[in-house]
Amino acid sequence: MSEKSPLFGRRSAQIKLEAFDYAETAEFVPNYSPEEKALCYGITGGVAKYLSLIDDSRDVHENIVNQFFNKSGYLYEETRNLLVQEFTDISIVNNIIEQIAMGATTLNLIAGKIQENSSTVLYSLEKLIAVDIVEKRMCMGEEKNRKKTQYVLKDHMFSFWYLFVPAGTSAIELSKGDIYYEKAVKPRLHDFMGKVFEEMCRSFVLKKGLDGQLNCFVTQTGFWWGMENVPDENGKMTALPADVDIVGISPTERRMIVGECKFKYSKIDKEVYETLIRRARALPYSYPVVQYVFFSLGGYSRWMEENADRENVSLYTLEDLFFA
Repeated sequence: MSEKSPLFGRRSAQIKLEAFDYAETAEFVPNYSPEEKALCYGITGGVAKYLSLIDDSRDVHENIVNQFFNKSGYLYEETRNLLVQEFTDISIVNNIIEQIAMGATTLNLIAGKIQENSSTVLYSLEKLIAVDIVEKRMCMGEEKNRKKTQYVLKDHMFSFWYLFVPAGTSAIELSKGDIYYEKAVKPRLHDFMGKVFEEMCRSFVLKKGLDGQLNCFVTQTGFWWGMENVPDENGKMTALPADVDIVGISPTERRMIVGECKFKYSKIDKEVYETLIRRARALPYSYPVVQYVFFSLGGYSRWMEENADRENVSLYTLEDLFFA
């Protein structure tokens, strides 16, 4: 690619080697349960090198401790090593990634948090996007609205690392990383996996839609966030923040699928169902919703099992993502 390269000008093709998706990741750890396979995808982001470090004959939590919360663990210093390879000055990109991991997703908010001007932050964000660490995400149906642009961590391993490893550095350096993990990380794994699970479910919907296994030919998926009007106990309408985890659209058929994801042991019940039905009306599309899809780690209540209209409502479990 470089003019100084001995083979410059002789390139006939180039391949960008992408990370594996959640289903391909599962093949690296066949002995694990679906939940453990999902966790492996969440902590490695589907990178083959990181997956090769996971021994599925041992407990998944033991693997996480050994790789992230151990001074000799391969992934303990991995983010720093990668940033040093890609950037000359890692201080600003490190601060940006840290703020995104903590929930700052807009340009102005990130710039304010790290006390840098927006142009400097935007330049670094573009470089982070180029190396697939950060992703610029648009709100479905409102792609031209610049105020509805989010910067999120595309690399799940970076997200996990920045959420949990820096706060545990002192414990890890004292060889107490296992205790830190049990007390401070393990109880929060389901919260961390929430966003990962949403991405897995959107991928599932896109694949099924393209294969003709859903109620419309889905060619685009994403998520929506905004405001919805909700009546209070007195019947007065109040504008409240709202989001829809899965929005799958078929521009050719002018139809739409919407969905909700819960990576929790609690069962999805009537309230979640009715909330999704209501929020679907706030979406900025004129397309009719032809299918409501739900994804749950903990399963579904009896009401959901008995009352969901199976013609336009589909109830999926985590197992379905790997075996359906």
